[in-house]
Amino acid sequence: MTDVRTEPQWYSQPYPPEGASAAEGIRNQLGRPELDLLTILVREAAQNSWDAKDPRHDGPVRFGIDLGYVGPAYADAWRRLLLNGAPSNDHLALRTALRAGIRIMTISDRGTNGLGGPVRAHEISKERQDFIAFVRNVGEPRDTKLGGGTYGFGKAIFYLLSSLGTVLVHTRCRNDRGELETRLIGCALWHSYRARDAEGEERRYTGRHWWGDASGDVIDPLVGAAAEEMARHLGLTPFGEQETGTSVVVLDPQLDGLEAKEAAAYLAETVAWHLWPKMLERADGTLPMRFSVTCEGRDFPVPDPRTTSPLNLFVDAYRQLTTDEGRTLSCQKPVRELGRLGLVQRPVVPLDPSPAAHRAMEMVQIERSVHHVALMRPAELVVTYWSGRETGAELLSYAGVFRATEEMDATYAEAEPPTHDAWNHQRLEGQDRTFVRTTFTRLKEAVDELLQLGGATREGSANVALGAASTRFSPLVGGAWGTGGATDYGARASATGRATAAPDDDEELPDPQDRAGARRNGRGTDTVDAPPTGGGTARTPRPRVKYAGATTYEERHGHSVLVQAFTLPAPLVQRVRVELAVALPGTGNRETDPPAGAAMPGLVGWEDADGTLHASPTFVIEGGDDTVWRAVVRPAPDTITEITVKTQAVNAS
Repeated sequence: MTDVRTEPQWYSQPYPPEGASAAEGIRNQLGRPELDLLTILVREAAQNSWDAKDPRHDGPVRFGIDLGYVGPAYADAWRRLLLNGAPSNDHLALRTALRAGIRIMTISDRGTNGLGGPVRAHEISKERQDFIAFVRNVGEPRDTKLGGGTYGFGKAIFYLLSSLGTVLVHTRCRNDRGELETRLIGCALWHSYRARDAEGEERRYTGRHWWGDASGDVIDPLVGAAAEEMARHLGLTPFGEQETGTSVVVLDPQLDGLEAKEAAAYLAETVAWHLWPKMLERADGTLPMRFSVTCEGRDFPVPDPRTTSPLNLFVDAYRQLTTDEGRTLSCQKPVRELGRLGLVQRPVVPLDPSPAAHRAMEMVQIERSVHHVALMRPAELVVTYWSGRETGAELLSYAGVFRATEEMDATYAEAEPPTHDAWNHQRLEGQDRTFVRTTFTRLKEAVDELLQLGGATREGSANVALGAASTRFSPLVGGAWGTGGATDYGARASATGRATAAPDDDEELPDPQDRAGARRNGRGTDTVDAPPTGGGTARTPRPRVKYAGATTYEERHGHSVLVQAFTLPAPLVQRVRVELAVALPGTGNRETDPPAGAAMPGLVGWEDADGTLHASPTFVIEGGDDTVWRAVVRPAPDTITEITVKTQAVNAS
């Protein structure tokens, strides 16, 4: 065990006679990814954490990112300890960086195995070799069945993110005797160089440096009590009594021009977009992972994908994978089951993301609407969002999830670049190439079917299917009694009309034949039925409904709803109710009673001017003023939803 009184120091790796990898080569192994460094960090670090899940741990893997500065109580210790034997500034700018405030980013996981196994690369172990794979070696193949990683290059992102190429690795694992063991080591990956050694002889150096126990012939990690004491000196978060896991401390992280709090908000959104499958409870009630992002003591909550639009679309598609609503995608020649696909379509209000969410969505190439399928392997980490055909309707979106079978995992893994953010069939040969190429053919076919394009309509054709025509919602005749909104639907005629709800003394809730009101197409258009005309002016005020503009799509608690605003001009106490009906696109059929198993729209409630929702099938309102009320309706998917607000005078007696 390391002597707790021995202070660690730096060691710079010279080129051995047999050669070694230069730091530049290791840093460049991620290539030139399209994703930014912060996004790659989230993806790669979380993937490593998931692959390292401790099977003895019952709870979720806890994954956290913390941005901050080394506190004043620890800054002197950092400078004294981390500059012991440090290379010159020409070869590693550590001395300059530690003079001022020391900004750090800590990426941590708990409930994982930690970096166990041998600490020297030549040592052999029958167990996991996580420490040497992360600290010593480069490009080792994955040793986790159905794991997310493949190349072992993901660790390069930690060095790339640091403006110094320097990190501290603080881990708790079980050693070969099954005992809990804490380890601490510093690593730097910068540039190769030439310099004179202690004997004055000029030598070539790889640009790789380690900080730790220098009592042996190579730098080893501080272990046990020495590691724990040094972690206390540096102010690193200690592990719990039986806790295992790893914390990687990135020195002077590059934040892509963002302020620290802006970066934290962006990281929280990025976690949601790339790791949301791990935030969903499984059928047995277990939660795979729990995420946190903090900055200078402030928590930046990760959005809940179940209630955050448009991520909730992907969640619903994911839920289909294990139900009859999902489908199996297969290759027919040669015959092979590729995976399962869930696909949902529904109206979504125009996206208005925060700056952080907008940046995260841009990174996955989702902008004004969603027309994408999340691709994932059995590890259920999002590889990428495949962009399918757009719906053509501004407020209609669809989302899908494709998950490969376990038998196909190796094929899709081989199709991924080092950043694991694409499936490229060009990387493969033979049947594997066919399988991956066929996957995208099947996805396109499924989307075409969803949009009712079938196989007859091809790219560039002007024959756009019903429901995919480009439409916008706009009011027609402002101020008219009962005028709703209407637009052209699939190049078909539309009409406007007047909605008049007349009292009926024979029934408590009348059902007049004039079905006035706006009809909202489930794919994003309005039509209006024209009611009968006629009738005279009564001396006694008659209860009437005046629609305040077009029916609109809005969002309530993460769900898309239809909202029809209205007023009651007559100075009477009135009871309002709503009549809902549906029609399938392209038909004139109107249904108020659903077929067996069919979805129907439903009234959510009545929203007053203060935004309070009254969940009641009918509601009593005193009219005669300009108060705007709103009928909030849950639409039926893939239908035209007709909303008719009706009113009746309430008998004063």
